[in-house]
Amino acid sequence: MPRWSIEKPEQLTFGPVTGLSVRIVAGRLAVLASDGPPTLEVTDIRTPPLIVTHDDDGHLTVAYKDLTWDGILGWLRPGSRSTTLTLTVPKDCPVQAGVITASAVVAGLEGRTSVKSVSGEIVLDGVSGDVHAETVSGSVESRGLAGDLSFSSVSGELTVAGGTPRRLRANTVSGGITTDLELTPTGHVTLNSISGTVVVRLPRTADSDVTIRSTSGRIESAFPDLQGVSHPGMKSITGRLGGGMASLSATTVSGDITLLSGQPATITNEEGA
Repeated sequence: MPRWSIEKPEQLTFGPVTGLSVRIVAGRLAVLASDGPPTLEVTDIRTPPLIVTHDDDGHLTVAYKDLTWDGILGWLRPGSRSTTLTLTVPKDCPVQAGVITASAVVAGLEGRTSVKSVSGEIVLDGVSGDVHAETVSGSVESRGLAGDLSFSSVSGELTVAGGTPRRLRANTVSGGITTDLELTPTGHVTLNSISGTVVVRLPRTADSDVTIRSTSGRIESAFPDLQGVSHPGMKSITGRLGGGMASLSATTVSGDITLLSGQPATITNEEGA
C-alpha cells in the first residue's frame, strides 16, 4: 500500500480513487470533483507531517495519524497544525472531510459526502447526493443543493442558497437556519432549533404543506393563505400552499421563525408580535 509523509509543499497524482477520507486541524481544505486523475496539492504545511495512504481497494486517506474521524468533534490537543491543500476526485467518489478550525470547500460531488467541523466554516458548492454535516460552532453554507442534506450543530449556522433538496433536515441548539428553497414535488424539509432563528424563503407558487410552531418565539409568514393560531405555550401557522405536494416543517422553543415569499414582500400574517 503506497504511503507518503508530506512535510513540505508537494503535489501527488493517484490511480483510481474509490473513496476519500481527509482530516486536518487548521488552515484551508478544498475537495473538488474532477474528470481528470485524482490529485493532492499541498501548498503550505507546518509540523507534524500529513500522512497519505492509497490502499489496494482505491481508498485514499489524508490525515494526521492521531486525528481520527470519530475524534474530530472532541479534539483538544494544542498546536496549530496548519496546512493548505486541494484534492480532486471523481464526482461520484464517497468523501469524509473533517476539520477542527480549518475552513473547507467541497464542490461538485454527487455521491455520499460527510463533513465534520468544530469551529471551521464549511462551504458545500453544487454538492448533490446524500450529504451529512455536523459541527460544534462551525457554520455550513450550501449553494445549489440538489439531493439530501442532514445538518446538526450546537451553535453553528446553516445557510442554504438556491436549494432544491429532496430531503433537508436541520437540528441546532442555538444556531440560526436560513434557507432559500425551491421544493420538488416530493421535497421534504424539517428544521428544528431550540433558540436559534429560522428563516425560510419559498417561491410564491410553492406547492407545499406547511407546519410552523414555536413555544415562545415570534412566527411570521408572507403567505396569507396559511392560518395562524396562538395558544398558551404554543404558536403555530399551518396550511397548504398550491397543491401541497411537498412538505415544510419548522419548530423552535424560543427562536423566531419567518417564512418569506420568493421575492421581498410585506409580511401579512403574524402571530406573537
